[in-house]
Amino acid sequence: MKSGFVEKLIGRLAKIDANEVQNYFLRLAQEKGFLETVFNAIQEGIIVTDAAGRITYLNEAACELFGLESQDSVGKRLDERVRGLDWKSLSHAQGPISRDIEIFYPANRFINFYIVPLIIERRESAGDNGEASDSTDQYSSADQHAGQVGYAIILRDITETRRSTQQTIESERLNALTLLAAGVAHEIGNPLNSLHIHLQLMERKVRELDGAAKNELQDSIDVARAEITRLDSIVTQFLRAIRPTKPHLLAENINVILDEAVRFFGPEIKDRDMVVEQELRSDLPLVQVDRDQMKQAFYNVIKNSMEAMKRRGILRIRTDTDANHVIVSFKDTGGGISAENLSRVFEPYFTTKTAGSGLGLLIVRRIVREHGGELAIESADGKGVTVTIRLPFRDQRVRMLEAGNRVESK
Repeated sequence: MKSGFVEKLIGRLAKIDANEVQNYFLRLAQEKGFLETVFNAIQEGIIVTDAAGRITYLNEAACELFGLESQDSVGKRLDERVRGLDWKSLSHAQGPISRDIEIFYPANRFINFYIVPLIIERRESAGDNGEASDSTDQYSSADQHAGQVGYAIILRDITETRRSTQQTIESERLNALTLLAAGVAHEIGNPLNSLHIHLQLMERKVRELDGAAKNELQDSIDVARAEITRLDSIVTQFLRAIRPTKPHLLAENINVILDEAVRFFGPEIKDRDMVVEQELRSDLPLVQVDRDQMKQAFYNVIKNSMEAMKRRGILRIRTDTDANHVIVSFKDTGGGISAENLSRVFEPYFTTKTAGSGLGLLIVRRIVREHGGELAIESADGKGVTVTIRLPFRDQRVRMLEAGNRVESK
């Protein structure tokens, strides 16, 4: 129905018979049902409130985003149904407002919250007898005044966009870190080569000496050369860990790699009086992985757990499968990670340990992602940390669909 028709209809109700009024309202009901069907088909959430913030309408998408029931929500204040929403600041604006909000129920999502005030112009027109006039000219020239009747809110799920942006930022950080590492390694490498050459020259001079002085100097040279070799090895391993390298994939048993990683830390585990409980599923499928890279990832996770527990802790290592992945979980009994620090564990050089590098988990995630896997960390302050690695053992990039009926040309 055309704009203003209902107001004209109300003004003429006294002159319209009951059957005609019934027909008009049936048409209005049909149009209302049609509009609700359209709004429920829209993927964006739509909420309409009155001027006081009480919900007058919400579509199915809005109910799904906030975990609401339409019947229970209509007539209630929006900020009562959506806890934490600062309705006061949103409703006091003069024009449209766009805000990004994070919700945690029924799922953790990021929502773009776009709110527009609803302003309706009310027209008044009266004839000589105080009744509404039928004249279009009189109606058009009637007194008009605007009033705010409520708000229209459009909700858009931007979770994937937000996460994609975060991944881009993380990738740029890692690239910057790689360039920095290469530059530092280059600058360290030159002095190391120079030191190595001068040690060789000193060793030649020492050979010309006799007695105790020769042995003392030779011992000092040997110590210096060993330290140079160790420093060169550290730089080489650092570059190998941080620099993106294409995995050399072979079918491997994850349980075997895990067992090797645990045995590597055997002496330190014994020295710290720790317990490592392994629950390794015996029928795991083979996974295409780079053995050395995956062992490096397991080393870093186990080392983090040991440092978090310090002494007499328990590390539980478990392997399992789902339809497409081999799942490896590490659960320690350390002090855990606070919610604030948990959001920063993948930032380069961020660490809560006095002697930590802040690169361990960053390297683990890079290795897991290059294998097409997923890394998840769960923790609470004082309740330990659980690190879960999911590695695909099936290639799901293509799925064949059933062929439809084919008509052969004759």
